[in-house]
Amino acid sequence: MHEGRIVRISGPVVEAKNMRGAKMYDVVRVGDERLIGEIIRLNEDVATIQVYEETSGLKPGEKVVSTGAPLSVELGPGLLANIYDGIQRPLPAIRERSGDFIARGMDVPALDRKKKWKFKPKVRKGDRVVEGDIIGEVEETSLVMHRVLVPPGMNGKVVEIADEGEYTVEEVIAVVDDNGEKKEIRMMQKWPVRKARPYVKKLDPEVPLISGQRVIDTFFPLAKGGTAAIPGGFGTGKTVMLHQLAKWSDAKVVVYVGCGERGNEMTDVLREFPELKDPRTGKPLMDRTVLIANTSNMPVAARDASVYTGITIAEFYRDMGYDVALMADSTSRWAEAMREISGRLEEMPGEEGYPAYLASRLAEFYERAGRVKVLGSDGREGSISVIGAVSPPGGDFSEPVAQNTLRIVKVFWALDSDLADRRHFPAIHWLRSYSLYLEEVKKAWESIGKDWLDLRNEAIAILQKEAELQEIVRLVGPDALPQRERAILESARMIREAFLQQNAFHEVDTFCPEKKQYEMLRIIILFSRKVREAVEKGIHIDDVMKMKIVETIGRMATIPNDEFESKFKEIEEEMEREFNELIGGSHGS
Repeated sequence: MHEGRIVRISGPVVEAKNMRGAKMYDVVRVGDERLIGEIIRLNEDVATIQVYEETSGLKPGEKVVSTGAPLSVELGPGLLANIYDGIQRPLPAIRERSGDFIARGMDVPALDRKKKWKFKPKVRKGDRVVEGDIIGEVEETSLVMHRVLVPPGMNGKVVEIADEGEYTVEEVIAVVDDNGEKKEIRMMQKWPVRKARPYVKKLDPEVPLISGQRVIDTFFPLAKGGTAAIPGGFGTGKTVMLHQLAKWSDAKVVVYVGCGERGNEMTDVLREFPELKDPRTGKPLMDRTVLIANTSNMPVAARDASVYTGITIAEFYRDMGYDVALMADSTSRWAEAMREISGRLEEMPGEEGYPAYLASRLAEFYERAGRVKVLGSDGREGSISVIGAVSPPGGDFSEPVAQNTLRIVKVFWALDSDLADRRHFPAIHWLRSYSLYLEEVKKAWESIGKDWLDLRNEAIAILQKEAELQEIVRLVGPDALPQRERAILESARMIREAFLQQNAFHEVDTFCPEKKQYEMLRIIILFSRKVREAVEKGIHIDDVMKMKIVETIGRMATIPNDEFESKFKEIEEEMEREFNELIGGSHGS
């Protein structure tokens, strides 16, 4: 134990003397109230510490005690359905002890030490195990089976294994003989947050992460193990978009990090999530979710830690062989916390005052995403998909956080304030967004519809043509355009209003299965081709747009998801009939 004394305090940054022997990133207890901090710089015997709690009232001369261990998280059953702060203190347990406000220096274990979990062994005495092998299972929640793994770096023969029964996270459930050394395994393990958990190898991201949002899945898909950014100015719907992804994406486990967002937004999440039902099972969505709440009025330094806490928990579930989705809302606030601490450390500022290491920190975080073959002899696969919201000041995408994030991520969903003002949600701009996973996920989508990519590309081409025509429309109005070009405008409007727009609060439209997305797009593109055909045969565009089918297509999104297969055949037949009547009637006259 290294004990020093405080010599300087600057907001969340504290300097302590007589700390010789302490290590970088060691966790320390600061002052008489034992506030939690972490050493971020060492100069001879002076340690610079970032404190994860409010430092007002600290005085020079108070003692600083090093724990000798880096900032670590506790991993084990009990993480799911829980709400933590940035340094993994369970907020419900803190509330029981100190009321609605977190008292300073609170030290509450992240996992409940008294709760007993029903353990079921999966190995027998005498079995050989390697790091990452499953030695037993615990039903953590109604949705997730918790797999108890052999910790990294441990291989050998099982000499003791607990019988089926109830145990706490601290009780020994197995003993492994590792080259003559007896090593104990408990349900709980600790892991330093800044160190990525090991795996065997990275795999190609070929499986799409289905979110039920048409503009994302069909136009700009994200693969499992992929990285995405949602930048957008104030009020463009970033938070609702992340909520939608957390609710509906087909990941087994969701880790939602509310990093520096406003308290009332986080309150919405904390209120909403416990009431939501998982769309695939009807069980509570919280049963597969870990929430990390670190709002903008909480201490700045903890914001830095919350992102690492979240990704380490995600890696733990990935190692069990699950697909995990991590939402970080928002990485801009995380970068602002870095900037504030960097300023107090008097480091040389980079662009717009951000530290020079901003790009490498962002890359380090996104690098921990990926679809991997995890440790263990059974060849399991797991993935972490990372989706980071970026809140550029004034919606300016040229600022450092947005630019550095763009260099790293492979999917870019650009939220547009003009679309949000026109009440077009999700406000993802179809000409500014992109996905570099199209080729990778093509195979998976073609199992749903052979011509998926062709339909998607045709829709994008129509929207691009519309953008070019808009300039002329602004000058002379739509009526001055030739019929063929007006047909393109009407087709594009149909794609925008009937397909890209989606109501997050509508009971059916909030989630759209892949097959329904494909069928909707196919019908809209078929309609678009038939409109052009009719116009070329001399029919006026106004007559085409008066057809009943136009309204039917506009309402496709609200057809219940279990009825759409039969309904789409009817819509197609109705379209065929109406167009034949229109074209036949005009030739007859």
